[in-house]
Amino acid sequence: QVQLVESGGGLVQAGASLRLSCAASGRTFSRYVMGWFRQAPGKEREFVAVISWRGGNTNYADSVKGRFTISRDNARGTVYLQMNSLKPEDTAVYYCAASTTLEIRASEYNHWGQGTQVTVSS
Repeated sequence: QVQLVESGGGLVQAGASLRLSCAASGRTFSRYVMGWFRQAPGKEREFVAVISWRGGNTNYADSVKGRFTISRDNARGTVYLQMNSLKPEDTAVYYCAASTTLEIRASEYNHWGQGTQVTVSS
């Protein structure tokens, strides 16, 4: 079992940067693939980025490719999402999640954080 707590969200202007963090409890963090998802009001939760167990493989949604970077520190039990050149359409609640398989489908993730709000003003 792993518990996840996100932090780092906030209100920023378009073009700014934010770094989200997700801290995991327990000593099994390296056994999980970690993903970031987001959900905007009135929309379904969507995939943002995923990173493999040791960080060797990453994948991104087309909408964030080249602007967002996912990384992890297994020693600290933390996954990060560096978000640059933010756009108003990036406004959403951002969730980190843990899976035992390298997947981008939210249904494959069994553990979720509570989410952190990111709001980008134009």
